[in-house]
Amino acid sequence: MSTAPVRVRFAPSPTGMFHVGGARSALYNWAVARQSGGRFVLRIEDTDAARNKPEWTEGIISALAAIGIHGEDPVFEGPYFQSHNADRHREAAQQLFAAGRAYYCDCTREQLKERTGSEHLGYDGFCRDRGLAFEEGRALRFRTPDEGETVVVDLVRGEPAFPNSAIEDFVIARGDGSPVFLIANVVDDLDEGITQVIRGEEHLSNTPKQQLLWEALGAKPPVWAHLPVIVNEKRQKLSKRRDKVALEDYLAEGFLPEAMVNYLMLLGWGPGEDREIRPYEELEQLFRIEDVNTAPAFFDVKKLTAFNGEYIRALSPEQFAAACAPWLVAPYAPWRPEAFDKDVFEAAASLAQTRLALLSEITSYVDFLFLDEPVEDEASWNKAMKAGAGDILSDARAELAGVADWKADDLKAVLLAVGEKHGLKLGKAQAPIRVAVTGRTIGLPLFESMELLGRDRVLARLDAASKKLAAQA
Repeated sequence: MSTAPVRVRFAPSPTGMFHVGGARSALYNWAVARQSGGRFVLRIEDTDAARNKPEWTEGIISALAAIGIHGEDPVFEGPYFQSHNADRHREAAQQLFAAGRAYYCDCTREQLKERTGSEHLGYDGFCRDRGLAFEEGRALRFRTPDEGETVVVDLVRGEPAFPNSAIEDFVIARGDGSPVFLIANVVDDLDEGITQVIRGEEHLSNTPKQQLLWEALGAKPPVWAHLPVIVNEKRQKLSKRRDKVALEDYLAEGFLPEAMVNYLMLLGWGPGEDREIRPYEELEQLFRIEDVNTAPAFFDVKKLTAFNGEYIRALSPEQFAAACAPWLVAPYAPWRPEAFDKDVFEAAASLAQTRLALLSEITSYVDFLFLDEPVEDEASWNKAMKAGAGDILSDARAELAGVADWKADDLKAVLLAVGEKHGLKLGKAQAPIRVAVTGRTIGLPLFESMELLGRDRVLARLDAASKKLAAQA
C-alpha cells in the first residue's frame, strides 16, 4: 500500500438537486479523509454546459455544509471546477496520441454496422493502423491492449479482473477535438493527487478503462471502492423520476441533518453492533471502507423517520424550539404573524417534542393556539361529533365556566365528572371537546392545550361547536 497522504474526492455534476446517494458517497469519503488525516477534495464536474446551472453548484455546496462537510474544516479542499482544466484534458489526449496509445478514427456508426453485421457490437479497431491525423470529425480512440487483463483493486469488491479483449478501443476525444468525460475525470484525479476513488457501483464498468488511462499516462492508479446501489422498497435503483431522492427535499420536510447523516452512513455499512443511533463523530471512528457491503442498500423512509424522531427527542428544549422556527412563519404557518406568541409556543413545544417524527409536523400541532378559530377537519369532526356529543359539549361548557383555577389538572377533573355523568370513560368524553377546541382528534395533551389556550377562547370554541352541531341536526 502507498504511504502517500490519503486524498479522496467527491465529484458531482451540477445538473439537479443533491441526490441522497451522492450524500452517502460524500460522507464515506469524508470519513476516510478525516480518519487518515488526509484531504477531501470537492470537484464540480461542470463540463455539460447545456445542463449545468450555477444554482445547482450552490445547492451542492450548501447541501454538503448541511451534513457537516464544509470549507471551514481543514480537511476540505476546493471546490475545483472541471471546466477550468480543459487545456490539460486536451494535452493528455494528445500525449496519448503522440505515444501511440491513441489513434484517430473516421468510422461512422453505419460503417461499423455494415462491417460487423450488428449495431450492438463494440468498435472493431478498423482505424488502428491507418495512421490518420486529426481532421474535423475524426474521433480519437484509446488503443486498448489486445491481451491480458486489467485487475481493479477495489476495497469493497476485492480484485475484479476485466479481460482486455472485451474492452473496445474507446473514444477519448470527440470529432471536434474536445476530450470526453472519461479522460477528463482521470486527468483531474491525477492532477489533484487522488489516492482513493470512493463512488457508486454504477461507475465500476468504466473503471478498467480509467485504470488503463492512468497507466498509459505513466501514473499509478488510485485504489478504488465502489459502493452498493441504493434501492427503493421495490428494490429498484432510486430514481429522481420516480422516487424522492433530493437531500434538500428531506431537510425541507423536517428531517434533521444529524438524523440524515446517521441514516446515510448505515446504507451499506454498519458498526457491527445492535445500536444504530450514534453521533457522526462516533460513526466516523468506527467506519471502515473495507467493511462496506456489496448488496444493494434499501432506502427505508420509515426507518429514516424513526431515526429522526429519536433525534428530535434528544434535542434540548432550546434546540428543539430553534429547529422548529422555519415552520412557524409563512409559508408554513397559517396564522397571522402578530397572533404568534413565543412564550405560548415554548410551553407547547415541550408537549409536542415527544410526538413529532418530522419538524414540519409542529405547525399542525400548535396552529390551534394562534388561529382565531381551529382548523376545520371534516374527518375529525365526523368521528367525534356523534350522538350525545352536543350534551357533552353543553355540560362541559357549563362546568368549565365555573372552574376557579384554570389549570390542566382541574380541567381534567371537570371532564372526568362530565364523562361519569354520561357513562363514558375520559377518552370518549373528551373526544368532542378536543375537536371543538383544537379542530383535530389527534394532537397535544388536551388539558394542557386548554390551559394554554385560556378560558375565554376555550368557552368560545365550545359555543361555536355546539352551534354548528345544532345547525346540522
